[in-house]
Amino acid sequence: METSPLVSVITPLYNQEAFLEETANSLLGSDYAHMEWIIVDDGSTDSSPEIAKRLADRYPWIFFFSQTNAGPSAARNTAIGFAKGTYILPLDADDLISSHYIREAVDVFQRRPEVKVVYCEAEKFGAKTGPWKLKPFSRAQLAQGNMIFVTAMYRKCDWEAVGGYAEEMTWGFEDWEFWIAMLKESGEVVKLPFTGFYYRIRGGSRRKSVDQRARQLTYQFINEKHRDFIYLHLKGPIRSSKTWSKPVNTILHWLGIRY
Repeated sequence: METSPLVSVITPLYNQEAFLEETANSLLGSDYAHMEWIIVDDGSTDSSPEIAKRLADRYPWIFFFSQTNAGPSAARNTAIGFAKGTYILPLDADDLISSHYIREAVDVFQRRPEVKVVYCEAEKFGAKTGPWKLKPFSRAQLAQGNMIFVTAMYRKCDWEAVGGYAEEMTWGFEDWEFWIAMLKESGEVVKLPFTGFYYRIRGGSRRKSVDQRARQLTYQFINEKHRDFIYLHLKGPIRSSKTWSKPVNTILHWLGIRY
């Protein structure tokens, strides 16, 4: 009988003592048995490491490591470096997944080798509730903004091919850049037709507190690192007003103005 491929769930942990056990229960409820959970503490100052250690002591498929604070990209890269799985599923320490998400995603990968990323419908909970409405995937849309949340599954070999998450991006949006790096040249993306991911909204969370300066740093970083891809789809760089980038670039191109 063929063995199911190993899935490595990887979690960067930073001061999530209030939520980590709920996330653990989410994984414990998964109907996919062949997985490991790798937690990397990123310099927490609360009791998160102790909770993670207890989980690792109790369950042989949970592994705990720690590092000095370096940001979620570095923690994810560290975790994936330890991962033994064919497939990687990032899961932040305060979010949840449905019981069948992993199984359904693996099934797509096993049947369709051309697929690089599998994700699903998502729902917000906590301080704000309701469906998380995201634009459909296309490379043209990806050049303008991200529509794939971080808790999407991919092959470890594809993470290796792009050099992992950009650890320089300590201000946020590192998942957008990662998807661009992985998908800009090739690869299919599948969105499963059910709600399999639950994204916690909290006041003062990192994602919600990303300010305008961080956005501009992101645009500059992506413009420089992925210039050919961005210019192909937007006719020029991502601009300070992201939505207007392509129209402005198109007009400037018509006028013969170089940028």
